[in-house]
Amino acid sequence: MPMVFPLSCSRTPTLPLKCATIMPSSQLLRFLVVLLFLSLVPKNATARDDFRVVLLSDTQFYSESFPETYMTQLRWIKDRAESDRIKFVIHLGDIVQNPDAENEWENADRAHRILDGVVPYSVLPGNHDLAHENGRTTHNAPLYNKYFPVARFEKYSWYGGHQGQTNANNYCFFEAGGAKYLILSLEYAPTDITLEWAGNVIARHPDHRVILATHCYMRPAGRDCICGGKLGNSGQEIWSKLVRKHGTIFLVVSGHVLGVAHQTSTNDAGGKVHEILCDYQGHPNGGNGWLQILHFVPAQSKLYVEAYSPLLQRSNKDPQHTYVLSLNNAPIVATAPSSTEPAELGIQTKVGPAQMQ
Repeated sequence: MPMVFPLSCSRTPTLPLKCATIMPSSQLLRFLVVLLFLSLVPKNATARDDFRVVLLSDTQFYSESFPETYMTQLRWIKDRAESDRIKFVIHLGDIVQNPDAENEWENADRAHRILDGVVPYSVLPGNHDLAHENGRTTHNAPLYNKYFPVARFEKYSWYGGHQGQTNANNYCFFEAGGAKYLILSLEYAPTDITLEWAGNVIARHPDHRVILATHCYMRPAGRDCICGGKLGNSGQEIWSKLVRKHGTIFLVVSGHVLGVAHQTSTNDAGGKVHEILCDYQGHPNGGNGWLQILHFVPAQSKLYVEAYSPLLQRSNKDPQHTYVLSLNNAPIVATAPSSTEPAELGIQTKVGPAQMQ
């Protein structure tokens, strides 16, 4: 309690004793400084609203030969989750190198258990996670669905749902910076049916800003036109059939092709869509533990993309790896759902943040 001292006292015949008081000059000075500081704070100032999303791409060689690097990455994320406000981790596929090598899946499983119940994360199967039949890649992923099944995620409120009976195509939620986000993860070379399913998921959550994650979408020179073939859609086809048609998709992230790249496109609603490639698998030691960290600063309408390696404990400031993108925080433009019933598209849902409200 601050000390006060009487200055003078007086008494009148009809009134009680009254005393004026002052505080020491040092306390008075501090008091005035505090008042000045408060007067400079904007009346609409809010608490810190920046946050981060981490991209985890093509961990196949970590699972195969450098499992401790995988563990190092996810331990770092866990340790920094609170201080860095890490809201979500997105794996971009190729969890393992050999889809039938159970020891590789065990390594990946052990690494991701570090995040279970601590930091929300999503996974999707890349081409190296998919089974082969007669020398050709299929959409079957038995070990992916053994180690990363629906049951691993559906107990969490942030998990939204999945297509069919597996977790190959799934969606999740988080809220940050005063906005709602939907993470939509699609397998390597998604089919037309899967893209229709994805479009309906997006349309049924019109108040969510959407981050689309898939394994093959971008290449260093632009959108992919090679992946898929008879199996499913390429990156360019995903853009044409899904991304450009939904005004709530503002970010597409992918791996698969060694390198980093980014471009900004305009969708049919006139909005900007940032498209990011992130794949470090060609670096020494299976990738040297590099992560791409998406630092959202809504107050500035900026997205700061940062490259950091917990293994090397350093950043990569090269402008191809570290750069700034502009975000549009204006009201989002939603698209009406398809007339196709959810059951016909294999949509399986659970109660997530969007449905609970």
